[in-house]
Order: sequence, then C-alpha cells, then structure tokens
Amino acid sequence: MKITTRIIITMFIVIVFTVSCQDSFLEVNPTGSITNAQLTSANGLEGTLIGAYSMLLGRGGFYAGSTNWLWGSVMGGEANKGTNSGDQAQVNEIQAYSPQATNESVLDKYRVCYEGIARVNALLRLLPDAQATVSAATKTRLEAEGKFLRAHYYFELKKIFNNVPYIDETIDYGAGIDEVTNTADIWPKIEADFLFAYNNLPEEQSAAGRANKWAAGAYLAKTYLYEGFLQSSQAKFQDAKDIFDDVIALGKTANGQTYGLLDKYGDLFRIAGDNSKESVFSIQAASGTGTINNSNPDFVLNFPYNGGPAGCCGFNQPSFELANSFRTSGGLPLLDGSYNNPGNELKTDQGVAATDAFTPDAGEVDPRLDHSVGRRGIPYLDHGLHPGVAWIRDQNYGGPFAPKKFIWSKEEEATGGVDKSSWTPGYSSLNVMLIRFADVLLMAAEAEVELGNLETARGLVNQVRARAANPAGFVLDGATPAADYVISQYTATWTDQALARDAVRFERKLELSGEGHRFFDLVRWGIAGPTLNAYLAYERTKVAATPFSGASFVDPKARYMPIPQREIDILGADVITQNPGY
Repeated sequence: MKITTRIIITMFIVIVFTVSCQDSFLEVNPTGSITNAQLTSANGLEGTLIGAYSMLLGRGGFYAGSTNWLWGSVMGGEANKGTNSGDQAQVNEIQAYSPQATNESVLDKYRVCYEGIARVNALLRLLPDAQATVSAATKTRLEAEGKFLRAHYYFELKKIFNNVPYIDETIDYGAGIDEVTNTADIWPKIEADFLFAYNNLPEEQSAAGRANKWAAGAYLAKTYLYEGFLQSSQAKFQDAKDIFDDVIALGKTANGQTYGLLDKYGDLFRIAGDNSKESVFSIQAASGTGTINNSNPDFVLNFPYNGGPAGCCGFNQPSFELANSFRTSGGLPLLDGSYNNPGNELKTDQGVAATDAFTPDAGEVDPRLDHSVGRRGIPYLDHGLHPGVAWIRDQNYGGPFAPKKFIWSKEEEATGGVDKSSWTPGYSSLNVMLIRFADVLLMAAEAEVELGNLETARGLVNQVRARAANPAGFVLDGATPAADYVISQYTATWTDQALARDAVRFERKLELSGEGHRFFDLVRWGIAGPTLNAYLAYERTKVAATPFSGASFVDPKARYMPIPQREIDILGADVITQNPGY
C-alpha cells in the first residue's frame, strides 16, 4: 500500500458539532449535512477540490474514467473489446462504431464528466465566501486547480461528444441550467481555463498528484495542437510549439523533478514508477484504504481470463493490427503498412490448442511490443510465460493476445499494491499517466512537422526511440531477450514533410498504445475513416466470430458519440441538439 503525501482520491466530509449557550443550539442541521462555514474553511475548500479530482477515476461504470481505454484504444483499433459477445454487450455497438443514443456506457462517460465539472463549479462558487483565514494565494491556487480540472473534463466531452453544453460557476444549477444549449464552440472556454491554470498554478505542489503549472502548460499546448488540426490553423500550431518548448526546457513535476524519460520503458507501468519524472499529470490510485473507489477501477475488466493475474475478465485484447505494427526492418517501423502483409504479420497461436507446441515469432520486432501485448511463450511480467489460449476467453471473438500494460505483478501484489476487498483483485494502486513526457515530446514533434521544422521533429522522435532501445529495459526470458528486439534511430535527414508526418504519427502509435490516445489522434488528423475501415477489414480476416461483422466507420458521424438520449429527453430537443447522423 502506498503511504505518501500525495492526494488520496476520495471525497471526505468533516462534520463538526458544537453546542453554545444560545437558543441557536436548537437549530440542528440535518444528519449528514455540512454548513457553508465548514465548506468555506481551508479544509472544506480542499475537500471540495479533492472531490473534483476523484472523478478522474470514473466512480461509476467500467468505462467512465479518464484513461479512455475503450473510447481511445478500442475505438482506435489498438484492441478488441475482447472477452466474448455476450459480456458487456452494450460495448459491442461502441467498438463497431454504431452506438445507440440510449447506450448506458455512453451515458456513464457523459455523466461522470459533468459530475466532475459540477464539483469544480461548486468550489468556484464557494471561493468568494472563503473564510478570512484562507489566504489570497491559497484561493488563487484552488481556483487554478479547479479550472484545470474543469478544462480537463470539458476536453474529454469535446473530443468524445463534440457539441456539449458549457456550464460554469455563473450558471444557477437550480434555475437556468436547463436553458443552456450545446451549439456554441467550447474550445475557447477550454483554452481560457488551461491558460488561467498555467499562469497561476505553482511549479511545485504539496502533493504529487495535484496539477501544477507545467501540467497546465502541457494541456494548454495539447489544446492548441488539437485546434490546429481541426481548424487547419498554422497559428495554433505555433502557439502549441511555443508552450511545448517551455514545458520541455523548463518543466518539472508537482513533486519537483525535472521532466525526463525513465530509463526503462516497462517502468512506466509499474507502481514503483508512479509520480516519476515522466509523469506530467496522473490519475492517483491507492489500495488498502477501505474502499475500492480509491484504487484504479478503469482496468478492472482487463486482465487475462481463467488463471492469469486477477482471473478475470478477458477484456481489452490487443488487436492483430496493433501487434503487427511492432514489426521492424533494420530497426525501423514499416511505415508503408506492409506489417500486415503475409510474411510480416506477427506469428500467433490463433487456432493452436493449448496442449500443442508453439514457438513464438522469431522475426525482428520493436521491444515495446512485449511491454504492450501479452502473447504466448513470452514472459508475462513475473507471472511466468503467457500460456496463450488458456488465458483467453474466446479466441474466435477477441483474438489471441492479452493486455499487458497496467497489469499488476506478483511482486506488487505481495507488497500491498492490490486491493482485494471486492469481487476481483483487479483493483490496484497503479497510477495512470494521462499525459507523460514522451507524449509531450511527440506532440511537440507534430507541431514542428506542421510548421516545417522537420529536423527538430526527428530529434524529438529519436529521444523517444532511444529510451525504447535501452537493452536494460528489454523483456527477458531468463538472462536473454525474449525476442529479436531491434530498434534504430532515424539517421537520415528528414526532408519530406509527408514522410516525417507519417513517422511521428506511427511513433505515437507504438509508444502510447493502449493508453487511450489513438482514436482521438486519428480524428484530429482527419484520417479516422480510411484508417479504421482498413483496420476493420483486416481484423475480420483473422477471427471466425469477429465482433466487426457488418461494422464500418461512417465519416463524419462516427467521429463522435451520440448525445445521450436521456439528456435530450430531460432538457428537450429544442435545447440539446443531437449529433449528426444519430
């Protein structure tokens, strides 16, 4: 169990009872209530803020948290939903790009984001009445943290639903909220909140899990980058570059570490690597606190099935297309897409019985493959060799691979990193980095490519590849590498913008696979339609009972989820407009 000074993500309320020699002692507040005086104290304000942080974990629904493994990775073609067709069947229509407006998982994601926003707005409404003992500096810091979180939740809503109503602290939740439409562009609002946070947050914080100046800067630059692509704006790319330059040169974590890449890629997904120098902003998790709500719930379904760690539930199985993407030639990726061609495809045990002999792929691969994809015959952390089909619920539905990132190790279980108080030990205290330094380097490289600074982009990409090439970080089988790991730098000068763009984008796919970014990247780049329809066509050839039968990415409809029908039913179709095509 972690015992640190960071935020433990839980909502707390302290009720103070007092009795005085006045008639007012007869005025008893309802049980469980909290007074305005308590809320406007330093502890009350901090508690309200922590409640807003807590929604990063989702706290309701398996797909509602900010990791976006479903919305970013499954929908981005990095993974199949997995398990079998009947389990969590409402997800089938999401991964097939045909969700209904009544889908409960779509509603959960929408609801949780707005709950986080409501908690921030509650804090911002309390701040003007803060007690005299709360300093001006503290109030400014609380406002900046709150606005950072509000911008995050609206960023989530914008990239998943696009057209959403914008509610801030000036809107009366009792009267007036039902008149706010979803027709206005909220990008300027997101920008303004991140900019306020960037200008007003301290560089270092009292707890490692809090947002600081540089986390806000990274998110502000990310916002500019998205707008640059979506609006075809060179000015936004320049804005993104300017902020990224400062974050890379000057940035540090909330606990005071200068940003940098960890030496070993695999350490990013270990509890010992939490709040490291690579963590720009992370969801904080803890175990053994008395409630699984403080643990990491987003990946609770995403463990190998039947005998692997946690023993449940077989979701989030890496796709054939993703596994093939790690094929290299001369240490470089196959940017022309030929990794899916016969002869380049990764060897799998699809259709091979658990009792039959199987020899893993002997070809050249990027070493990040075996930190990202669990495959037969390769060590699965410290759980032994992955046995293949024995840990797969239904190969004919989800394929032969198991997720590997964010899976706890035996060592972490033994040292208290796993919460065993619920129906499954899938709840762990592993943090999830929503933005990490490698992500920042690659986003900066994107901006440089769009501005024509191709050699600067090459240098940024090579920093990321150099870490991946560290042999000390390779997956080992005994004392030797578990596969033929070959990864090289881009040594040739980049002179072709299109080729440079492809290289940067593919590097994001390899470095950040399974971390919830891919779908949103494809949409902002404007290539989601052809990329994902090609993915669907390929995956259909690999599994007999494919979840993608009849599926297609219909552009532009499929870029965004439908506005939940319940929202429209409550507020009215004259207030909330459904997204096109639904």
